[in-house]
Amino acid sequence: MGLAATKAKTATPRREVLKSRGGRPTKSAAIERDQRLIEVATRLFLDRGFDATSLDAVAEAARVSKPTVYSRYGDKRGLFAAVLRREIARWLAPLSAAAETQLSSGSDIPVEQRLVEIGREMLTFTCGPDAVAFSRMMTAQAINFPDVAKLGKEEGWLKAVATTARFFDHLVAQGALDVDDTTIAAEVFLDVVVGHTHRMATFGTPMELKAAEKRMRAAIKLFLSGAIGPADRIQSAPKAAQRRRSSR
Repeated sequence: MGLAATKAKTATPRREVLKSRGGRPTKSAAIERDQRLIEVATRLFLDRGFDATSLDAVAEAARVSKPTVYSRYGDKRGLFAAVLRREIARWLAPLSAAAETQLSSGSDIPVEQRLVEIGREMLTFTCGPDAVAFSRMMTAQAINFPDVAKLGKEEGWLKAVATTARFFDHLVAQGALDVDDTTIAAEVFLDVVVGHTHRMATFGTPMELKAAEKRMRAAIKLFLSGAIGPADRIQSAPKAAQRRRSSR
């Protein structure tokens, strides 16, 4: 039964949530209240930014008392951290799902194709407007509130690296990938595949999907083959470069 119906039945329209006999919200009502608070706070942070969003505005929009917001989250930074934690989990879900799909796929599928599928998901969730907006806010607040930067690193970056590294472990076990440290490989992969596009989007340059995917595919080829190329080219590369310089 919804909250509105509960209010109508009890004839107490000013009550935020259904109360238990002890005066506290029931567990389900408290969960509903917290979800509503986070949803409202997310929308206000996205619409107004961090500085222009107040706890008073969140309380009013969420139809709860100000003491409820303060007791639940302490201050605006605590509320922002709760919003950011949920948003990061939403951004990581597609990456985890894509990795799981590739883990269960047949070993006959080329590794490049697998990485392209994961890269496409990463572009979608890291370069979307909401993700970019929160990235800007997190960067702006990181200097004054280091715990916000720590949250972004631990809940976002490190978990994305760990998810990608587990997928690379699977590829190494299949003989499809040959790397000594899958964690470092995952960090490099994330940087080269979506790092540039995400930074440009954060700086205000709109992401053109066709161009972003073209760059992503080129980055994956470089990741798989290495910038130097086959080992038998290492010795001849300096001589070839010297010849090119001499002919100019």
